This record gives sequence, C-alpha cells and structure tokens, in this order.
Amino acid sequence: MIVAIDAASSDLSLALAAPDGSLVADEAWTSPQRQSAELLPRLLDLLLRHGHELRAVSAVAVGTGPGSFTGLRVAMSVAKGICFALERPIHGLPSLSAWLEAEPEAVAAVARAGAREAYLLPRGSTTPVIVAGEELATRLEAARVVAPGELAAAFGLPGAVRPHAAPAMARATAERSRGDDLTTLEPIYLRAPRGVAVEGEGRVTWL
Repeated sequence: MIVAIDAASSDLSLALAAPDGSLVADEAWTSPQRQSAELLPRLLDLLLRHGHELRAVSAVAVGTGPGSFTGLRVAMSVAKGICFALERPIHGLPSLSAWLEAEPEAVAAVARAGAREAYLLPRGSTTPVIVAGEELATRLEAARVVAPGELAAAFGLPGAVRPHAAPAMARATAERSRGDDLTTLEPIYLRAPRGVAVEGEGRVTWL
C-alpha cells in the first residue's frame, strides 16, 4: 500500500494507492494551524477505514515543498518516521509540480512564501520563483491556478483551485524504481524561514 502525504500548504491531502498506483482512497482538508495534531491521526484513520494497518504500507510519498514551513516539517517527520520504523522506501516529490500534475488545466501553482510573497511555478518550469503578492493577480489575472484557499483569498486569485495532489503523488511513486535516501531527504526551501539560516540547497540550521 503506497501512502502519499501533501502538507505544503494549509490545504492538506492524503492518499492510499495499490502498488500499481491505482487509487484506493484519499482525503483532503484545510488546517491552517493544526497540521502537527491532525496529520498522523487522519492517516491512521484513513488506513483503518479501508481495512489496513500501518504495517501494510509499502512506500511513502511526501511533498518536499516549497511551501508552509510547519506543514513541510510535520509531513516529512511523519513520512520519515513511518519509513524508518517499517524499513520502507521514501519518495520526495516537489509539491508545486505535484499540484500541477493533479490539475492538468492549471497554468501555474502558487504557495505562500511569507506574509506578502508567494512561490510561483508556471507550467513548463522546473524551478519556482518568489513573487510579491500584489503582483500575482496582475500576472495571473483570472487564469486557472492551483493555490491554497487562504492564499487565493489574500492575494486575489479568482481562478484558483485548492491543491489536492496526494493521489497524483501516489501514482508517480508507483512509477519510480527506487526511493530517496532517508537520511538526506529534506524539504525544499527557496528562502530560509524566520529564525533559520540556509547552509546549502534544502539544508537549514536553527539560529
């Protein structure tokens, strides 16, 4: 059973999939401040409701960001804990790319990068950029984009749909031949969160 976890924003999603990537179940919800309290209980409940125990997990896919610092840390901790305890492979997938994979008609994916800025990944690009919030509405107008609900409301994106990428992440994991290194996989940070200094790509240190 493949488990996929996307918590790169306040709109989270989980998915369970068969080894071939076919969807068994999924769940999406909004949680601006309670990712650490809700993520693992919701995953365990989703497994239980569909007749599975945690030991049935064969691999875990987790969104690596960029996006919510808290959500990424919580998701990565849960994914790594499961994979370490059960000796299962872990697969890190860039979150914004997964959002676009799940919404083929969206022209871009947008995640919050701070109070007044956002990460923007246009379709066809591989690297997100940081854009001032006031530029987003002008730049994207009423285009269909993937963005968390709270960000779409704050920055004026009427064509936004909420991210729900866990099923697409599970399918992508089924197509991979091997997982990532459990000891080195970390979230993607284009900018260090407050109180953190960047040492190298994806690596941070508390100040």
